[in-house]
Amino acid sequence: MSYKAVFLCLCLPLILGAVATAQQSDARRSAEAAPPLELKLRHQTPTSDGSSRFHRLVRAERWTPEHTAVIVCDMWDSHHCVNAVRRVAELAPRIDRFTDELRGKGVTIIHAPSGCMGAYEKHLARRRATSVPMSASMPSDIASWCDQIPSEEAAAYPIDQSDGGEDDDPVDHRLWAERLEAIGRNPRSPWLRQCDGISIDEKRDYISDSGTEIWSILEHHHISNVILVGVHTNMCVLGRPFGLRRLASGGKNVVLARDLTDTMYNPGAWPYANHFTGTDLIVSHIERHVCPTITSDQVLGGEPLRFSGDERLRLAMMIAEDEYRTEQTLPAFSAKHLSQHFSVHTIFGSDSRRSEIPGIEEVEGADALLISVRRRPLPESDLALIRRFVASGKPVIGIRTASHAFSLRNAQPDDGLAVWPEFDADVFGGNYTNHFGNALKSTVRPMETGREHPILAAVDPFQFTPGGSLYKTSPLAAGTQPLIEGVIQGEQPEPVAWTFIRSDGGRSFYTSLGHVDDFAQAEFEALLAAGIHWACGLKPHSLDEIKTQNARYAAGGGRQRK
Repeated sequence: MSYKAVFLCLCLPLILGAVATAQQSDARRSAEAAPPLELKLRHQTPTSDGSSRFHRLVRAERWTPEHTAVIVCDMWDSHHCVNAVRRVAELAPRIDRFTDELRGKGVTIIHAPSGCMGAYEKHLARRRATSVPMSASMPSDIASWCDQIPSEEAAAYPIDQSDGGEDDDPVDHRLWAERLEAIGRNPRSPWLRQCDGISIDEKRDYISDSGTEIWSILEHHHISNVILVGVHTNMCVLGRPFGLRRLASGGKNVVLARDLTDTMYNPGAWPYANHFTGTDLIVSHIERHVCPTITSDQVLGGEPLRFSGDERLRLAMMIAEDEYRTEQTLPAFSAKHLSQHFSVHTIFGSDSRRSEIPGIEEVEGADALLISVRRRPLPESDLALIRRFVASGKPVIGIRTASHAFSLRNAQPDDGLAVWPEFDADVFGGNYTNHFGNALKSTVRPMETGREHPILAAVDPFQFTPGGSLYKTSPLAAGTQPLIEGVIQGEQPEPVAWTFIRSDGGRSFYTSLGHVDDFAQAEFEALLAAGIHWACGLKPHSLDEIKTQNARYAAGGGRQRK
C-alpha cells in the first residue's frame, strides 16, 4: 500500500468528521432561522380507566427542525410480494417530496434500507454514518429486533400476519418470482438497495440499518423528535432496531407518518379485512400502545396520500347511548361486515360527561355517518358540525335511539349546549313518540310495498325475533320507503326499518331495531349491512354472505393472532 493510500485510510474519517461538523454548523444556522414544524399528532386514549374503548384525539406540537429526523425504513428496490412493490412505487414519490421539503428546513434524513449496506460502501452518506462517534449512552437492546414493548402486552394484536402477509394474485406472484429469478435476484429476498424514487443527498443525509449507528446519529445531533416513514408497518417499521418500538422505549418523541407506510397483510387471514383496513388496524394499535401518528400533508399541504387501490368509503360511527350496549355490538359488527368497503372510525361519547363526544370533529372528513346516540345535548359548535354534515347530502344511517339522539325529554339544555328535537323528522322522516312496554313481545315482517327494494332483496328470507321493545314511529313523512314493520297483538303495526330521501337530497336509512340481542341474529346484521351499503350507493351483501362471514369469523376463534 502506498504512503498516499495509508494517509487517506488514516485521515479520511477525520476529514469526513470535519466536513460533517462544518455541515452541521451550517445546518444549525439554517435551522435557527427556520420556523418550527407545526404538527398535529393523533393518538388514542381509553374512554376511562381500564376501558377497551378508545377516543381518537389530536394534539398540536411544534418541533424544531434542528432536533428532528426522518428515518426512511426499508423502501427497497424490490420485494418478493409484487403488490408490495406496486404500493412502494406509489409511496416513493411522496416520501421523496416529504424528505426533500424537511431536509430544506434543516431536518436530518436517515435512509435505512436494511440488509443493503454493501451497495453503499463507498457512498458519502454511508461513510458519514460510520464516522459518527458511538453514543456513550444507548438503550440496552438498541441493536436488536423488538417484537413487543410493555405497553402492548395486554393488547390483542389486530391482524394475523403469520402467513407473511403476501396478498398477491397467485398467477401474478408466480410470474413475478420467475421474473426475479431471470434477472438474477433471490425471489424470497430480492432487495439490493433503496428504490431509486427516493433521492439521497450525499452532502447531508445518512445511510444506516444499524440501531446503534442510528441512535448515535440522533444523539450526535441532539435529535429528540423522529418521524418514521416506509414499510412495512406491522413488521419492520415497528420492529427494527431503529423502529418505532425501540425509539419510543428509548425516550424519543417518535411518530409514524401513517399515510407514508403500508402493511404486509393478506385479506385471506384474520380478520378477513380489506388490505388497507389491515393497515388501519395496525395504525390504530400503534396510536394506542406505541406512539402517535401524523400525515404528510402537514408538511406538504394538500391531502394525505391515498393508495390508488383504496376505494373504501370513510364511515364515521358515532356511539353515545347507555341502554343497548352498541359500544360493543357495533364495533364487532363493523369488523365482520364493513371492513371490505369502508374505512370505519368509531367515535365514542364521553364516559363521564354526557354532553361531550371526543373526536367528533372527524365527522367532517367522513363520507357517511352512522348514529347510535341517545338524548345527548351537545355544544352548539358540535351540533352545528352534524347539521353541516347532513346538509351536505351525504348518507346518514341511524339505529334504535338515533331517533332521539339530540333531544331531551321535558327539559331544556344547559347554557352553551344545544338540542335538535326535529332530528328524527329532518334526517330519517320518522315520528318517534315512545315505545310499547318491554314485556309486550312483537313480531316483525317485511312490508309488501318494499318487496322489490335492494335492502329487502338482500335479507330475504327475513325470519327474525326482535330483542327489544317496539318503538312507536308512525306516521312516517313523505319521501320514506317503509321496509319492515313490527306487530304487537291488538295494536296497529309500526314501521321498524325504512329509507328516506331528505330535503337536501341525501339518502338515509333508519331502523328502530338494534337491541343487543338483535346483533346475535344474522338477519339483523344483514339488514343493517344492507341499509348502510344502500345508503352509500353500494351493492348490499346477501344474507347468505353475512352468514358465511359470521361462520368464517367464528372459525377464526374471535381472536387476533400474530
